[in-house]
Amino acid sequence: MSADSLLVPMSVCCSLFMGGWSVAADVYVSPDGDDSRSGAKSQPMRTLQAARDQVRKHGSGDGKGNTIRLLDGVFYLQEPLVLSPEDSGLTIEAVHAGKAVVSGAQLLSLQWKPFRDGIMQAEAPAGLKADCLFVDGKQLRMARYPNANPEERIFNGYAADAVAPKRVAGWKDPEGGFLHALHGRLWGGHHYIIEGKKPDGSVKLAGGWQNNRPSAPHGKFRFVENVFEELDVPGEWFLDKKEGVLYVYPEAGTDLNKARVEATRLERLLELRGTEEKPVRGVTLKGLVLTQTDRTFMKNREPLLRSDWTIYRNGSVLLAGTEDCTVESCDFKGLGGDAVFVDGYNRKVLVKSCLIEDVGGNGVAFVGDRSAVRCPLDFKDGGRFSWQNLDKTPGPKGNAFPSDCTVEDCLITRTGRVEKQSAPVEIAMSQGIRVLRCSLYDVPRAGINIGDGCWGGHVIDGCDVFDTVLETSDHGSFNSWGRDRFWQLKGLNMNQASEWELIKDAPYLDAVKPTVIRNSRWRCDHGWDIDLDDGSGNYEIYNNLLLARGLKLREGFGRKVHHNVMVNNGLHPHVWYNRSGDVVEYNIFFVDGYFPAGGMPSSPWGERMDKNFVHVLGLAGTRPAAGLQEQSKRDQDSIAGDAMFMAPELGDYRLRKGSPALQFGFKDFPASFGVVSPRLKALAKSPVFPEYKPVVVKKDPNAMQVEPLGVTCRNIRGMGDVSAYGLPGESGVLVLATDSWASFYREGGRADDVIVSVDGKDVRDVNALLSALSGRKSVKLVLIRNQAEKVVSVDL
Repeated sequence: MSADSLLVPMSVCCSLFMGGWSVAADVYVSPDGDDSRSGAKSQPMRTLQAARDQVRKHGSGDGKGNTIRLLDGVFYLQEPLVLSPEDSGLTIEAVHAGKAVVSGAQLLSLQWKPFRDGIMQAEAPAGLKADCLFVDGKQLRMARYPNANPEERIFNGYAADAVAPKRVAGWKDPEGGFLHALHGRLWGGHHYIIEGKKPDGSVKLAGGWQNNRPSAPHGKFRFVENVFEELDVPGEWFLDKKEGVLYVYPEAGTDLNKARVEATRLERLLELRGTEEKPVRGVTLKGLVLTQTDRTFMKNREPLLRSDWTIYRNGSVLLAGTEDCTVESCDFKGLGGDAVFVDGYNRKVLVKSCLIEDVGGNGVAFVGDRSAVRCPLDFKDGGRFSWQNLDKTPGPKGNAFPSDCTVEDCLITRTGRVEKQSAPVEIAMSQGIRVLRCSLYDVPRAGINIGDGCWGGHVIDGCDVFDTVLETSDHGSFNSWGRDRFWQLKGLNMNQASEWELIKDAPYLDAVKPTVIRNSRWRCDHGWDIDLDDGSGNYEIYNNLLLARGLKLREGFGRKVHHNVMVNNGLHPHVWYNRSGDVVEYNIFFVDGYFPAGGMPSSPWGERMDKNFVHVLGLAGTRPAAGLQEQSKRDQDSIAGDAMFMAPELGDYRLRKGSPALQFGFKDFPASFGVVSPRLKALAKSPVFPEYKPVVVKKDPNAMQVEPLGVTCRNIRGMGDVSAYGLPGESGVLVLATDSWASFYREGGRADDVIVSVDGKDVRDVNALLSALSGRKSVKLVLIRNQAEKVVSVDL
């Protein structure tokens, strides 16, 4: 009897485990294999499920030392491979890294014939659903309007009339089509399925739930797809499910009868499923290519506390209830949803040296369960607690969240191809997540997003994050929210000293451990390089190079910002608390002044703001940083001078010997960012390095009196105001002060309201407001307050 004919594979070894001897097996799998074979290298099995069952049958019972080895080729899964606690210790590894492809598609065998105008048609297999279609490995686009243009930044093309009745009139049966649109305030995207036509010629839509603060679909940034009549350019396709016909408009030179045509059928490829009591332990996935899954944007509807996000707990690799599991040197590409999703209880998950590109949703998402949150609230709940009913116990109340997990040396790019409220790395309801030496770029929203302060302890170190917020607005290369249980407490003013003594520990009830951002490079040309939004607190930010739009700190507590270089920009403080406890020192700014917005304290800002250095190219000697001093009422020892950078045109912002900034106390930090493995370094891009641009802080224009309303106003100006007040664009009039006798005040108007319309007509600036009020006896004003609309009727 030959070794290959044995039931147990030839590659068998004995190992000592748990005090006894166990058998560890290598089982080989090949697309050309047969599940009736032994699994030896020369007798490979065909499916991953059979190989898993073979390991269970003849392995140690705990999987330790067992390996499923994938030979070269494409493994088309008919169902996801599920690993349970009995598979603990198992390794699934490509024999040749990058050559074993695990696909969620099916290979189609079709007979193509001409339809019209270059379009080909074929009878589709019974039951084909085909959410995504690939021809010779390239993903085609569903028939869409407007046609895709790679030069267009948003959606690769958009049209205000995407579902206008005039256009809809040309569609025979649009049922099953999709409308994709940005959020009304550009906070991500919305998606709708078309359920048919209405009698008035409009379309019937279902959806729009993909944002925790939903809006109507944006009136301009929108497009439709999966409508047959829009099949009009090469590279598009359409499946007529009712008639069972697949249409493809092939690109030039493509013979569909000779091409490899694949259609997706799964939304998940591998699932590691255990529980906190009985987790999956020590499983490793290595060297695999994971590809071709369905899009999941219509299932994305679970709100994540008070962040702007909704989520769908799924990915091409889903981990739930695991410990010490690893995904290493794998490629994720051509996926419809998230690449890796770490759901609920997980400990010490490692995602290392992976390439993640061209995926519909997130790259790697760590999302805990709200059952672990002591005071969970959504925006729909009203989003506020009172001090009396607040659970004042720090930290989580259970373990149903990811902790001590790491994303290391990963190149993640072109995520969010479908879902615009997404990120290469998303963190929510988690603790101690590390993002180390990663390169993250070319994405529609943040590069790294932290959705809440639960429960801190995260470390971002050595990363290179740029070309972000490419399709949305009011965000950053790094973005966070801290809308935790302390935020906007009912009936309390956190700026009053008497109340502050009562609640001073509240900001740290959820953010129990500091989050550290260090040694990283950031560039965002459509938001902020680093954006700590609504209530983000307990952060330490140091040794970072910010290349474009500076650092924003909105209201929060206990932020320490030091030894950062902010090229052509500076610090953007928004609506700080009087007792924020913030420390800003030993930074190099390029601007002698801050960029405040939204009612900063009139008293000195923060706990300590001093010893900052303002870079002025060519300035001989140094001088006091008078602009910083004037605004912060601190910065007594902050100075301006030439920092003497090494080679800024090459992105090297280390300081030359003799730099007055070094003498002043600034300490250089490493100038190496992003991935480190040779394979990924050869693929990774670098950001564009900016030219030096002297920037002068613009003073607010003189406040203007609007006598009919009894208010003092100024125009909305810049992204700082847009973000601080939650505006849809750079338009409106900010109320600086209001007389208590005025009708505006009596009817509920207040300082820091933004007037955006009068009697239904948009108000762009103070002059437009005065014009709209002229000759009126009463008006209806739409105000923006706390990022929500309020309507007041005012007698003049």
